[in-house]
Amino acid sequence: MGGMNLIGLVKVASDERRSFEFLLERIAILRCPSCGCGEVYVMSRVRLRCVACRKDFRPLNDTWFSEMKIPCSKWLVLVKLFELSTSARKAAEEVKVSYKTALKAFSIIRRAIAHELARGDEILRGEIEADESYFGGRRKGKRGRGSGSKMIVFGILERDNRVSVSILKDVSAETLSGETVKKVRRGSIVYTDRWRGYSSLMFCGYKHLSVDHEYKFKSGKVYINGIEGFWSFAKERLIKYHGISREKFLYYIKEMEWRYNNRGKELYGLLINYMLGAKNT
Repeated sequence: MGGMNLIGLVKVASDERRSFEFLLERIAILRCPSCGCGEVYVMSRVRLRCVACRKDFRPLNDTWFSEMKIPCSKWLVLVKLFELSTSARKAAEEVKVSYKTALKAFSIIRRAIAHELARGDEILRGEIEADESYFGGRRKGKRGRGSGSKMIVFGILERDNRVSVSILKDVSAETLSGETVKKVRRGSIVYTDRWRGYSSLMFCGYKHLSVDHEYKFKSGKVYINGIEGFWSFAKERLIKYHGISREKFLYYIKEMEWRYNNRGKELYGLLINYMLGAKNT
């Protein structure tokens, strides 16, 4: 079962052993780390014993679940609440843990998402929309390009598919073209606005077409409405946090990338699989 509705979750999370076994069923390869035997049985809610060498081991030790010592049942509920975009404060009340614990759990889930995205990062191709946006609280002074106090996020969207985002230090031609080359296959069509930082894309192996937003937002197939739709999607969700530290912002914006790319899909199973993944691979 990839997903988990609320009724099923209540049934599983009501028993710690059942919660542990729910996670065990989702580990692709379950072998004894001492002898490699695949025959094991449950000793407790966190330990297995190898049939061959009789040694005990903890199968969740190298996963993201081991980042914090809370029961599996609470982890299952916290992952579900994260999937539903519940605030950490509300999650703490629901699971009966401290706010600090819920906040840390959500932080671990975001790190697992970012780790998984980095492992599976694929080259985008075809018709591409590229744009940057600025994130941060309201501040006096410059707005838009050049507002150095804000986080610069560069977004690349493969039309009718997915988006990829990264944080940039500036919006110079060197930075923008360098990031595009890393993520987009040469020969693709790249649509942008008229910002001069994109002017060098034609020399990087792309067909570059731009639209001047001072006069119109679309000219035939030349538009960046798709990536602008992602900016709206991300900002509407991030505004509820009332400020995110620069150190943690990457994990939040990568979460938005992940949610956008998987909208309409069942997210709970994906999150559980990410959390069961090894942290150092």
